[in-house]
Amino acid sequence: MAPYEPEQDTTEADELSAGRRKAVRYVVPLAVAGVAAATIGLVPALATSGDPDLPDITAQELIEKIAASDTEQLSGTVKISTDLGLPSFGSGMTGGFAPGGGDGEGGKDGKSAADPSAKLMELASGTHTLRIAVDGPDKQKLSVLDDAAEYSLIHNGDDVWAYDSASNEAYHSKDGGAHADKNGKGDRKDLPKELPATPKEFAEQALKAAEKSSTSVKVDGSAQVAGRDAYRLVLKPKDSGSTVGQITIAVDEKTGTPLKFTLSPAGGGSAVVDAGFTKVDFGKPSAATFDFEPPKGTKVTEKGDAADKPGHRGEDFKGEGPEGLNVIGEGWTSIAELRIPGGQGLPTSGAGSDEVPQEAAKFLDSLGDKVSGDFGSGTVFKTRLVNALVTDDGTVYAGAVTKDALVKAANAAQ
Repeated sequence: MAPYEPEQDTTEADELSAGRRKAVRYVVPLAVAGVAAATIGLVPALATSGDPDLPDITAQELIEKIAASDTEQLSGTVKISTDLGLPSFGSGMTGGFAPGGGDGEGGKDGKSAADPSAKLMELASGTHTLRIAVDGPDKQKLSVLDDAAEYSLIHNGDDVWAYDSASNEAYHSKDGGAHADKNGKGDRKDLPKELPATPKEFAEQALKAAEKSSTSVKVDGSAQVAGRDAYRLVLKPKDSGSTVGQITIAVDEKTGTPLKFTLSPAGGGSAVVDAGFTKVDFGKPSAATFDFEPPKGTKVTEKGDAADKPGHRGEDFKGEGPEGLNVIGEGWTSIAELRIPGGQGLPTSGAGSDEVPQEAAKFLDSLGDKVSGDFGSGTVFKTRLVNALVTDDGTVYAGAVTKDALVKAANAAQ
């Protein structure tokens, strides 16, 4: 087993930074292109056969090993568990996010039930099993499996297909990879952005954060994931105020491919995100894996149809983000600041309206903590990882930081 390595302090940050930047640039795609880092893998405890005895390696060498990975072909099964500590509202409010959920016939408001921009958001909560196949930057397939249904997203050359077996609906667009680079990244306007789905994509985001802030980085022994020997790379924020306790990345000893990602919260308890392979094969997938023809009777929505017009779900992930978005700080303790249109905060229990009934306003009150400061007053809404302060004058401060850090940022912005 690789020995426990003393934490590397800030004097080594420059040496690690170059390796991190290379890792972020060159780690190979493991899932459908464009399904990359939003918010939120594998069941918390994957079966192992004991920690393997591997040659010694430093954190810098392991990061460089990730950067040098040339894996372009693989297939396998990934399990994702995400526990943000959010309350369950029942199928009446969340049915549209699960495979086979939604309205039975199509999505809500005439939107396609197969639209990937909303469908893949289900990965942000609960436990899911994914099947993944990759053959270079132009061929990827990701399938979200349910007990009686399957949702698949297929990128094959210029075509992007999404198919929901429960509703028998499909979503199709052309030029899905026309602007992709050699790593399968690029201007894929038809695929959700910033939504991690594989250990590699989670790891990429973690390395970005580690590059920009004070971070403890070390190799903490070894593990076996999906029958393969792996090193454990551990990242810990040194700055106070972050809700992230530590991130553990299991890196394949032979290929340098991230096999498992675990994010533990600073508050303790079970992992917020646990994502990893249960089965993996680094051989070339069959070409037929990426072929798709809509089954007979399938309702097909083409890009540009009504459900894909501005204001509909197909537009939700386009653009660079909300107008007026400002990022305060960097790395683990960065906070996003933006204004709510209209310059008003959330309704309170005493401010019900036709749009927001008093009962709903009371419910919002019950979910948050009232705070005040130089900025005025507002409400902090908390999960086990991401917290958000909504001020009464309509400004939002959000990040993987503590309530006190949000209040401090709001005060400093005055």
